[in-house]
Amino acid sequence: MRVAAIQIDVALADIPANLAACESLARDAARAGAQAIVLPEFFTTGAAFVPELANAALAPDGAATSMLLRLGREEGVLIGGSFLCRDADGEVRNAFLLAGPDGLLGRHDKDLPTMWENALYVGGEDDGVIEAGELTVGAAVCWEFMRSGTARRLRERVDLVMGGSNWWSIPQWPPTAYTRRAEATNSATAARAPAVFGRYVGAPVAHAAITGAFSCPMPELPVVTYHGRFEGGAQIADAHGRVLARSEGSEGSGYVIADVEAQRTEPREQVPERFWLHRRGAVPAIAWNTERLPGRRWYARHVRGRPPLTLDPAPVCAGRGRDSLTRVSGP
Repeated sequence: MRVAAIQIDVALADIPANLAACESLARDAARAGAQAIVLPEFFTTGAAFVPELANAALAPDGAATSMLLRLGREEGVLIGGSFLCRDADGEVRNAFLLAGPDGLLGRHDKDLPTMWENALYVGGEDDGVIEAGELTVGAAVCWEFMRSGTARRLRERVDLVMGGSNWWSIPQWPPTAYTRRAEATNSATAARAPAVFGRYVGAPVAHAAITGAFSCPMPELPVVTYHGRFEGGAQIADAHGRVLARSEGSEGSGYVIADVEAQRTEPREQVPERFWLHRRGAVPAIAWNTERLPGRRWYARHVRGRPPLTLDPAPVCAGRGRDSLTRVSGP
């Protein structure tokens, strides 16, 4: 099966621009023969601690879902990605929707918000297993690729894992010698976690990514401004953890595409008993805890209970920009 993973240089909170970029790239990938296409986490908005995202959640049947349904129908592909989705109960969730030629196939809500994402949405509880005809897809989103629980719920149950990330860097704060080393480890983990995930699950992985530089306040220290970038890169890996196609997180918008054996196999790695599949490092571990409580307070004050954002469907772009990338593996 030929699969593609999209990477977009995101425009924070600019939903029409991001939808148009995703649609253009997805159509390009379909023309290149992709049968399954995955979009990044937060493909409508990107995610950072910025006030514009308080009212950037779309309805479950809004513009993002309409785009997925349109692409699935018109291009004859499986296509999925996650976005800020405001449900009828007034809560926002990080919802991964999968569509195909015949319509909407299923949904997975990311289980736990990561760090300042607590200011944007609440977690879900489903298993992320989506039936797509003869294919069973497992959905995983960003730090779900880091958790042993994700591997357990998908292990030997799916033929293809589809997901994406919105993974940010560690700034060069003092002491810079330490934070440079910490960022090198963080960047390597962002690339490694999706690549080896198939070894625990027994299925190939298609992983999309957000890229680009950004700045925002810190939830726990609003007077401090974060300056960094999204990283990790789009990639496709087989069930043994061999990377078939990959982009660097700094390469801008584009897609990677490769042929995979889309069928479940016996996993090569045992899932550890611990909570995390991979070590996070001291800085991400601290931020995981310090940004959770202020993020939840901000969510309760500014996000919960608003109506979903309504907007016209994004225009269809004819092609990618000149700075876009394509990485192809296979015939």
